[in-house]
Amino acid sequence: MLKGFTTMCFLNRALSERVKWLALIFALGIQFFSGNILAQGYSGSSIIPKPALELKRSGSFAIQKTTRLHISGSDHLSTAFFDQYLKDLSGFTLLRSNRPVSKGINLMVDTHLKLKSEGYLLDVSQNGITVKAIDEKGLFYGLQSLVQLFREKNKIITVPAYHIQDEPRFAYRGMHLDVARHLFSVQSIKKWLDLLAFYKINTFHWHLTDDQGWRIEIKKYPLLQSVSAYRDETLVGHKRADPHRFDGKRYGGYYTQEEVKDIVAYASARQITTIPEIEMPGHAQAVLAAYPQLGCTGGPYQTATYWGVFEDVFCAGNEKTFQFLEDVLDEVIPLFPSAYIHIGGDECPKNRWHNCPKCQKRIKAEQLNGEHELQAYFIARIERYLNAKGKKIIGWDEILEGGLAPDATVMSWRGLEGGIAAARLKHDVIMTPEKFLYLDYYQSLNKTEQTAAGGYLPLKKVYDYEPMPAELNPEQQQYIKGVQANVWSEYLSDASKAEYMIFPRVIAVAETAWSRKENKLYADFLARLMANRRFLKKLNYSTAFYDITGASINDAKAFALSTDLPNDEIRYTLNDKKPDLGSTKYSGPIPITQSLRIKAQLFRAAKPVGNMFEQVILKSMATGKKVTLTHSGQGNYNIDAQRLTNGIQGSYLYNNGEWLGLSGGDFEAVVDLGEEKTIREVGINTLNYKWQKMHPPKLLLIEVSTDQQVYTEVSRQTVFSVEGINMALHKINPAKARYVRIKASNIGIIPDGFYGAGTKAWLLLDEIIVN
Repeated sequence: MLKGFTTMCFLNRALSERVKWLALIFALGIQFFSGNILAQGYSGSSIIPKPALELKRSGSFAIQKTTRLHISGSDHLSTAFFDQYLKDLSGFTLLRSNRPVSKGINLMVDTHLKLKSEGYLLDVSQNGITVKAIDEKGLFYGLQSLVQLFREKNKIITVPAYHIQDEPRFAYRGMHLDVARHLFSVQSIKKWLDLLAFYKINTFHWHLTDDQGWRIEIKKYPLLQSVSAYRDETLVGHKRADPHRFDGKRYGGYYTQEEVKDIVAYASARQITTIPEIEMPGHAQAVLAAYPQLGCTGGPYQTATYWGVFEDVFCAGNEKTFQFLEDVLDEVIPLFPSAYIHIGGDECPKNRWHNCPKCQKRIKAEQLNGEHELQAYFIARIERYLNAKGKKIIGWDEILEGGLAPDATVMSWRGLEGGIAAARLKHDVIMTPEKFLYLDYYQSLNKTEQTAAGGYLPLKKVYDYEPMPAELNPEQQQYIKGVQANVWSEYLSDASKAEYMIFPRVIAVAETAWSRKENKLYADFLARLMANRRFLKKLNYSTAFYDITGASINDAKAFALSTDLPNDEIRYTLNDKKPDLGSTKYSGPIPITQSLRIKAQLFRAAKPVGNMFEQVILKSMATGKKVTLTHSGQGNYNIDAQRLTNGIQGSYLYNNGEWLGLSGGDFEAVVDLGEEKTIREVGINTLNYKWQKMHPPKLLLIEVSTDQQVYTEVSRQTVFSVEGINMALHKINPAKARYVRIKASNIGIIPDGFYGAGTKAWLLLDEIIVN
């Protein structure tokens, strides 16, 4: 196969506001206010995304082999998922009628309805089913909701009676898929498109090119197929490992233009727009391997075999670069009816440009202020070309650097700031911050989780993300067009691994993108997700939503366990044994009076579900004591200072929220033990993962004081040889002290010879130990 809603507008507008709110409360259900939906048993419709309004009625409609289906006002509506699911349940599909039917199913376009595009009305009664919308998209989504209402018993299909009025909150609801690092079959992509459409995702962002491979056939440049589409070998394990290990196997392939057309058409039939991404000016190493004249140095280059950001990028001073890209775009544009082409624009190092005579000549000739404005020139030039072809550009938030192209749409991935800045400049924005929407992050802290890029992004964190920045005023908020989940494939070597990371988190994104903010409640979503598992049975989806979580509380005097499934029970042990039904039932926080190893298991109907939870707690004189920082942490590592003394150590996967990190800066912390004590041991952990730009300190210095005025040095360390966690724990001569000060100096700028040379190094530390 591979070669190569948002308002209550649905209620009659003549109704009083009081009636509207009464209807809404009825639709949501009193159980919402109990906070214990799952414990009481869920009785809602189970539709995902949550409809704007749903009213339960009495009775149901039975779909039988003699039931007929009529469609009016749409010649191309796809009923594929409906047909297949009905056939799987009952063994039959419905015959079509060329006229409206009684006691049947009627789907009709009615342009006089007061609905948004994609919105629908769904009525189910004992006499039949009706779906109405102003366009084919709305009919399609109404049909997906109808399928989720199906109930089957002994091959008899019934649909409970409901009145549902629905429309999307955001116009853009997307998922990005990276096929450059690892590519997936046409069959796999179609399988995922089916599910995306089923949950009302309407945009497929297809990341087709990067340093590790070019995945789309360009007939004018055959070397893209024979050279750029392949790499000599692939990294084994995580990039953080030093040294790197490789599999020694040539890897690659690409999608032919016919395959691209097939996928685009398949998506379109399911109301999904496909947006291609052709990376520029960075992430170009695969291209340069085939066409070295497009780089600043002339090469030689090779298609990258490991993951990261690479110095070699398209030469912005070379006219041949723009000719190449225009030629490529000329072949890409006819394949994608989308109004947009994504041009990347992210992670483009400027070192090569700084030292390139051609690039410097371009900067001078165009009167640009350095390399950042050179990137803005590059993006604006490509935008003009695409505008002339009737297309608009989307780029990652780095395209803000040096000045934003006139009509560019910004994807805000590094945080919220890029999206806020772009919206204030009156540019359309798609919110896709990595901290909340990168599905290559770990979704469980369990040690058995498959290798992931880093970070911890459980289902609840994805679901709770709010895409509309509060920093924007109402006028600016109109530029936030939607939300997108991103699936990067460095560690997704096959479709099964990809499915595990995508589902069910992308379903949570779908609800965030479609449903009204005030309709969202995680417990409700989780109940509906459990009911929706029947639609996921052909997937290798994650069940990490069963995971027990834990936290040190009350100044580390106790440890609390929790689950998002309140009708289930937790049992735990403190004796290192695996919990069973005879183990202690969790009823409240566990006191921390000494170092502990807690093991816990979730039980449902007397059977264990999910992974076993395990947490080691280190109790020392510093545990729970006040910590004062000279400098706060940054980025994903800006944690509460008290996590440094909560008894929980940072994970070697640096994803459990315990590590405090500084980019380029030094660390200094003072722990107040509360009273003068005799101490004999001091320490702290630091991380050494140079391939993640995480370097140990040049110097780790620990000092003690009785008055916080005069400090005495008790230990220092300059060598941290362990790859991963270095526990700098030092026995010292007994000393009287109330205050312990720890200083760690950052190496600052990463030196030549190391990954990320010329950029700031990260310094990560956690868990201060005093005994």
